[in-house]
Amino acid sequence: MLRLWGRLSSINVRKVVWAVQELGLPSVQRTDAGGQYGIVREARYLGLNPNGLVPLIEDEDTGVTLWESNAIVRYLCARHSLGNLYPEDLPSRFVAEQWMDWQQTTLNPAGRDAFIQWIRTPAAQRNDALIAASVAATEPLLALLDAHLARQPFMAGERFTMADIPVGCEIHRWWGLPQERAARPHLERWYNTVSTRPGARGVLDQPLS
Repeated sequence: MLRLWGRLSSINVRKVVWAVQELGLPSVQRTDAGGQYGIVREARYLGLNPNGLVPLIEDEDTGVTLWESNAIVRYLCARHSLGNLYPEDLPSRFVAEQWMDWQQTTLNPAGRDAFIQWIRTPAAQRNDALIAASVAATEPLLALLDAHLARQPFMAGERFTMADIPVGCEIHRWWGLPQERAARPHLERWYNTVSTRPGARGVLDQPLS
């Protein structure tokens, strides 16, 4: 049994759900947590994740408890798909790791303000300057991604790996915002490919909230 805490409106929870579905894990219990669902400030939860954030997993088979979405994706793919979603050779593995870190440390912070303003801020309180700054920070990163994907079909090379999951969730969130965006043909080709994978169902076809 794998226990997962987190609401599906969270981009970080979506990563883990997508990984679980890609791996076809049969026994997963997800509990809505965070936001309007609470739970994350309860003593038992904080004992497992002192950050009070989602997602969180407990793997009863191994006794492993983990928080941090990309670490969870890595763990699940290494445990259940070594040599496939989790590349076994070091060069491929660390290219995948590189892009997963980039998503979390570079792409996500750039786009966060636009998401918060468009989706989680009432229109009357929206700050257009924050949106503009977020767009200005994000668009060069999307150009970088487009150039990268012009050279290869997936984030880490010739096949789908764990690296495509966090970046795919980030692009889903950015392209779901009600704003104009530049054409990125290679990024669009890649996103169309990954978003139609069976594992992405119920994740990348959900509205933002």
